[in-house]
Amino acid sequence: MATTKWALDPTHSEIHFKVKHLMITTVTGSFNSFTAAAETETDDFSGAKISFSADTASVDTGNEQRDGHLKSADFFDAEKFPQMSFTSTGYSKKGDDYVLTGDLTIKDVTKPVTLNVEFGGVAKDPWGNTKAGFTLAGKINRKDFGLNWNAVTEAGGVLVSEEVKILAEIQLTQQA
Repeated sequence: MATTKWALDPTHSEIHFKVKHLMITTVTGSFNSFTAAAETETDDFSGAKISFSADTASVDTGNEQRDGHLKSADFFDAEKFPQMSFTSTGYSKKGDDYVLTGDLTIKDVTKPVTLNVEFGGVAKDPWGNTKAGFTLAGKINRKDFGLNWNAVTEAGGVLVSEEVKILAEIQLTQQA
């Protein structure tokens, strides 16, 4: 089978992260500028080669002060490291869903990550474009990527959890 190329449909895609604050509530953020692509040889995307990158300066938590802190050297250091990236090392079926493995690079640290994927299927839109949809979920430890900043609370707890949940809705468009 021939290789099929797919590009991100940014108007129907989003990537979010969730982090515990004071260990009692969750703060949600997103990246407003990102791209993704895939190359496939099968209809179900098994064995697909997948890449992703996000502009770290596009981080958005709905709070300008917090976003500024996330862009600083305490976290993403967006001026020095303007992008984070992911390159797949595997995409395979697991039960009814899929598992995506790959190398995630944040700042100057690259680590393997695993994401669970729900493949929504392939459909044609009203304009004849072939689309594929995916829901991705996973977790990383932010300290593994050098995002070490934290503060101790009055009671001895921490301000920000180490665990970061990743949630994404991705729609790809088949390229001619």
